[in-house]
Amino acid sequence: MAIEKGLYAAPEGIDDELEMEGESTLEIEIVDPEMVTMSDGSVEITLIPDANISDVMSFDANLAEALDDGQLNELADDLVDMVEADIDSRKDWADTFVKGLDVLGFKYEERTEPWEGACGVYSTVLAEAAIRFQAETMSETFPAAGPVRVKIVGEENKDKEEAANRVKADMNYELTERMVEYRPEHERLLYSLGLAGSAFKKVYFDGTLDRVVSKFVPAEHLVVPYDAADMETTPFAAQIVRMQWNNLRKMQLDGFYRDIPVHPSQAPATDTTDTVDNIDGMRPSNIDYDVTLLEFHVDLELPGFEDMDEEGEPTGIMVPYIVTVAEDVGQILSIRRNYSEDDENRRKIQYFVHYKFLPGFGFYGLGLIHTIGGLSRTATAALRQLIDAGTLSNLPAGFKARGLRIREDAEPLQPGEFRDVDSPGGAIRDSLMPLPFKGPDATLFQLLGFVVQAGQRFATITDMKVGDGNQQAAVGTTVAMLEQGARVMSAVHKRLHYAMKNEFKLLARVMSESLPQRYPFSVAGGDQEVMAKDFDDRIDIVPVSDPNIFSQAQRIALAQTQMQLAMQAPELHDMYEAYRRMYQALGVRDVDKILKPKPAQEAQPKDPATENIDALDQVELRAFAGQDHEAHVMAHLVFGSSPIAAQQPAVAVAL
Repeated sequence: MAIEKGLYAAPEGIDDELEMEGESTLEIEIVDPEMVTMSDGSVEITLIPDANISDVMSFDANLAEALDDGQLNELADDLVDMVEADIDSRKDWADTFVKGLDVLGFKYEERTEPWEGACGVYSTVLAEAAIRFQAETMSETFPAAGPVRVKIVGEENKDKEEAANRVKADMNYELTERMVEYRPEHERLLYSLGLAGSAFKKVYFDGTLDRVVSKFVPAEHLVVPYDAADMETTPFAAQIVRMQWNNLRKMQLDGFYRDIPVHPSQAPATDTTDTVDNIDGMRPSNIDYDVTLLEFHVDLELPGFEDMDEEGEPTGIMVPYIVTVAEDVGQILSIRRNYSEDDENRRKIQYFVHYKFLPGFGFYGLGLIHTIGGLSRTATAALRQLIDAGTLSNLPAGFKARGLRIREDAEPLQPGEFRDVDSPGGAIRDSLMPLPFKGPDATLFQLLGFVVQAGQRFATITDMKVGDGNQQAAVGTTVAMLEQGARVMSAVHKRLHYAMKNEFKLLARVMSESLPQRYPFSVAGGDQEVMAKDFDDRIDIVPVSDPNIFSQAQRIALAQTQMQLAMQAPELHDMYEAYRRMYQALGVRDVDKILKPKPAQEAQPKDPATENIDALDQVELRAFAGQDHEAHVMAHLVFGSSPIAAQQPAVAVAL
């Protein structure tokens, strides 16, 4: 038996219960009929007269099922128009990104100007800076043991310490073992971040994988309005999602999306995708596996789900929703609330984390393409001119007299080869005039070196090595040189550290909502378990990286400086700890096997009066051979009978 939405005649007698008069039947609008199959096979139907749609649908339901096709089509058209307008508004930003990708130089350019086979190499300034940034930040932000450490918020106690240890172990286990895509996605993010200046992570629970995921979202795949300031306050954000058709079909059958026909198709071609495909040496195939979805995180006022005041009247306030549109067919797959059920203020739930390389003038950040892209183009032009000048010097071209004939003149001369020449008379040099090529210019070569060094200085590719400089230099001088050479990258690393902290907070929130109350997981040496309540405000989850140190070279230099200070005044320092930190900075494992165990400080005998004071301070007392034990016992008995000791039973026990 199937009950559809619509108007139905009420069963006999229901008009009396509803105190209706005059008519024997009553039409009731069924918004979402509730049916329960009884044990005898009959069906019990609950009819709710005069009910609003929002009252009978569950909070997590797909609200698109309650709207008619006209409303859905109108909403889909409006959202698609909005995203297309926002894509047009950032066209200049996208063009700058594409032009920067062109000068990366991962492919050799076949040139026909100024002649066939002219030099097509690129300067490696931009590519080297991007690769160096990705490699250094990856090693700092994702060590082998895991990227997460924890800090206890407020006063420390045993329960907080145990919860912190569980959270740290579980999150590192999730990120290094269970979330197999996290490390590759993080590497892709860092490389794209260095070039484009902006990159995003999306943290959510994936029902298909049945676990938390943190996916990299390129900046070109996330569209925001022109005047957006940040992800927290923007009223509209659209993500371009490529999903496998098979996964989409699974989610449709599970009821997450509306069951409407959606067929696989090619991703829309853009200048960015064409440039990336050209760099990768790939092109679209004729077989389609994926579909294109537009996921809108937007504030709306949906009919039937309006925000109401205390009197039940619409307030006109828009509330946050997530609307998913199948771009190929232009139809809405789902509309879901994007706020917590118990949140009276209906605050938007955030899924995206914005990583910035350098803060820009608007929403998007600035990357290496924007900062040294021009220098890379200049270096490429100078490099090509120098190589072309050398080519012309080695294989000069020019003019020859009409009567001079050279056999096989279309082929260049090989070393040791002499070719026959038919000359009308006179010296051959009189019939040949080479063009006046100067060869590679020294000034142009110096300009190339200046441009390359300028780009490297900005990207701190030429950072100071540990062994450089005067080892006898003052400590303050060494630290100043480190700070001066790393200011730009240090600021970038602090922004990266801040974004990772926000990402870990989102991960903790999703884990607390999706994990069972007690969740077992495996670690080296045994099994542990974490509790959902551990992911609360008591524990602050932060990256393991140091926001003030962005490279191994900087860490070693600072450790070496600490060692230098300790050696200048060893009586004021713990030399064992200084050496241990130096080995840790060098990345040496099993430091305890290299360093001798730290000698324990031997306890010294004390007089009875001092031991009495230690008893008041609850310091452990110890007897030594050779002491006058009778005198000690007598002194302790006298002190133990005093009013001060009598008020503290623990003192008498210790004595």
